[in-house]
Amino acid sequence: MAPPLDPSQVPSDPTRIPTTPSSPTITPPLPTRIQPPTSQQDVGNYQPNNAYTLGAGDIVRVDIFDTPELVLDPRYTVLLDGSLNLPWIGSISVQGLTLAQAAEIISQRYGRFIRNPVITVNLLAPRPLKVGIIGEVNRPGSYIISVISNEVTQTSLNQRTSAEGGNQWPTVSKAIQTASGITELADIRNIRIRRLQPMGGEEVVTVDLWKFLREGDLSQDVLLRDGDSIVIPTATTFDAAEATKIALSNFSPDRITVSVVGEVEAPGAVQLRPNTTLNQAVLTAGGFRSGRAVRGVDLIRLNPDGSVTKRRIKLDLAQSLNQDSNPPLHNNDIIVVRRNFFAKVGDFMDVGIVPFDRGIGLFNLIRDLFPSSDGE
Repeated sequence: MAPPLDPSQVPSDPTRIPTTPSSPTITPPLPTRIQPPTSQQDVGNYQPNNAYTLGAGDIVRVDIFDTPELVLDPRYTVLLDGSLNLPWIGSISVQGLTLAQAAEIISQRYGRFIRNPVITVNLLAPRPLKVGIIGEVNRPGSYIISVISNEVTQTSLNQRTSAEGGNQWPTVSKAIQTASGITELADIRNIRIRRLQPMGGEEVVTVDLWKFLREGDLSQDVLLRDGDSIVIPTATTFDAAEATKIALSNFSPDRITVSVVGEVEAPGAVQLRPNTTLNQAVLTAGGFRSGRAVRGVDLIRLNPDGSVTKRRIKLDLAQSLNQDSNPPLHNNDIIVVRRNFFAKVGDFMDVGIVPFDRGIGLFNLIRDLFPSSDGE
């Protein structure tokens, strides 16, 4: 058996080293259940289902066995162009390859210098995931989400073994939290994950987070992959009990801001839980001012498309959550609690500008100035 080549004798371009008859290149046998392609181009196109694929930013460990003259670093980072820079063989592309495929292609390259190289590639710290989230979330857009890993020091990288765990992968609920939570109109039963496939095309994964909340089905909180796009559709129906439970979940925002102005004891902006009702918001602002407020309020809503809607609602504190008489509030809603007839008259008289002459009665003047007393 011929000894391995001395690295000092390796030319700058190792791909041009001729093989001699005395040291032929021997490819190790492969397991029968996996048949990777033989060329690097083919390896890049071969993708086992649901296998992790390498990309820029991944930190890996490359081990080669029974070759003491080849010293490898404890960790390598996949560079921006998707390559690893390894001793003797230089730059080699691993972009889009699984760990098994990367080990195979690295073995092929080292096979020019070493007979039957035994090489393994382990993932030490995965790269952050770039995902998009659109639809009924408070801040749609593109986000970088880090994978929670135990790899925090050089010592831990050196001591870690391939059998150890420690990576916590981002899920759909984590992405929603990163986008500041769902809106009040989100349909969490039909969330879609659009996932590009290595061989082209797109896979669509449907997620039912309501099933996760109701039954504790963790499989619905799907693990994300780099490049995923999450679509949160708009709900077409409203269920009060369901809305309340969703508002308490960790993928709803912690607080929304609502302004309560007019005839309440403490007017101003108040912080409320999502899906808080109109009644609760008025009570949070101190309730009606005694003797001045009517129970009809105006609910002014700033819509995402830039339009403004206004509803006049007669409050009934005995009403439970419903869309007609006690609707759930949205972020940035404005509640105007109106004055009653006597409060309007009193405020007008306090100004001290009552133009009373030529026999015009005070009653007629007030009636002309305040034609609508709302009957209350």
